[in-house]
Amino acid sequence: MVTDVKTVLFIALLIGTFFIVKQFEKKKVKFSTRTIYATIIGLILGVIIQLVAGLPEDPSQVTWLQEVSKWYGLFGSGFMDLLKMLVVPMVFVSILRVIINMGEGDDLKTITFRSLGMLLGTTALAAIVGIVVGNVMKLGVGAEVLVEATAEIREVTPLVDTLRGLLPSNPVASMADGNIVAIIIFATFLGLAVKRLNKKYSELIKPFVDLVEAFYKIIVSVAMTVIKFMPYAVVAMLANTLTARGLSSMISVVQFVAALYISVAILFVIHLAIIAANGLNPMTYIKNATEPLLLAFTSRSSLGTLPVTVDTLVKKQGVDESVSSFTASLGANMGMNGCAGIYPALMAVTIANMANVTMDISFYVMLLVVITISSLGIAGLPGTATMAVSVVLSGVGLGAHFPLAAGILAIDPILDMGRTMINVNGASAAAISVGNSVGKVNKDIFNGKVRVEDSTEKTA
Repeated sequence: MVTDVKTVLFIALLIGTFFIVKQFEKKKVKFSTRTIYATIIGLILGVIIQLVAGLPEDPSQVTWLQEVSKWYGLFGSGFMDLLKMLVVPMVFVSILRVIINMGEGDDLKTITFRSLGMLLGTTALAAIVGIVVGNVMKLGVGAEVLVEATAEIREVTPLVDTLRGLLPSNPVASMADGNIVAIIIFATFLGLAVKRLNKKYSELIKPFVDLVEAFYKIIVSVAMTVIKFMPYAVVAMLANTLTARGLSSMISVVQFVAALYISVAILFVIHLAIIAANGLNPMTYIKNATEPLLLAFTSRSSLGTLPVTVDTLVKKQGVDESVSSFTASLGANMGMNGCAGIYPALMAVTIANMANVTMDISFYVMLLVVITISSLGIAGLPGTATMAVSVVLSGVGLGAHFPLAAGILAIDPILDMGRTMINVNGASAAAISVGNSVGKVNKDIFNGKVRVEDSTEKTA
């Protein structure tokens, strides 16, 4: 795959860009900022390659461009392979840990299940919005993509067989096949058994619980190590997208950005409808929620925004602290409407269209089930959305086509701002709904008639 001096030149140029990214890292530039810089560098590198090649209409007919693309794929697609490596262990241990750590109190039990119901329900709504918008905008349709001969087209199967296939008849085989829903079901049974046995055999069960906690810490550490390579991979992925498909390929990416923000806007309106259904003024909610939403949009971190989210829920939205801290914390780690709902749905529709995979009712039901349930097993880490996409694509049988997502993943920072904002908004709406259902929302605080300090003194 090296038959032209230009191939060697651009491989060397890519390595040179890695040194530039490394300098940003040494200067302690924020990870999100480094990723944005990497996106710009990758875009410039891809444009330079296309200009040197003379802007060919069909890059696949230029030998040295295909060679450069192959070498760049070692870094870009290789990074995605490492992410795929984390999917099964991350989902398994996250679900197991969530169930084991659930509280025992009656009130907490009610809040837990209602919180999970709201978070999963809004994630399902987010997925439906993503599926509808993706199909209306025909994302991925007509994109010129060379699908590898080894990629298998998903066959149409009866819905009953599809649902039965979700059951883990062989957990080890399910892990090997990347059957995400089956892994979650198996982890759920294990977690419930641990909780049940922990009442009588706590000393006997403790080593296993400690093992789960230790394994979770280890897999999170591995994930963080892999995700640190993202800025380097972004350079290679974006440059490779332009190299392999030409400048025209960016048109579909721009369309995807538009589709995501349209979906975010629609879901935001749905969240406001949920607030209104709880007898609260949506406009007052927006006024109260401005600070955490702006912080989420600019910081691109649901977890980083969490303290402000909880503080706002308590002091401005009037939600009791026990509900706000619990539900918002859950929402920052699972059921994320943007990262685990809208984004994977849009991506699945796009990739299916690009790979000419038939999408029937069975496909959509499977997609909705995988997105909703797998959102429980996505940890609140940087790179969460990328992890969610890899989980969902694997879960609906599109894992072989994962490399087609490279062009979209390369512009992740642009997408992540809107996704994070709707994540936080979804968690806030869920907290208010749960709080209202158990009588723990002070409407005087919500409407600004009473400050939270005054309310506390009155209660005392």
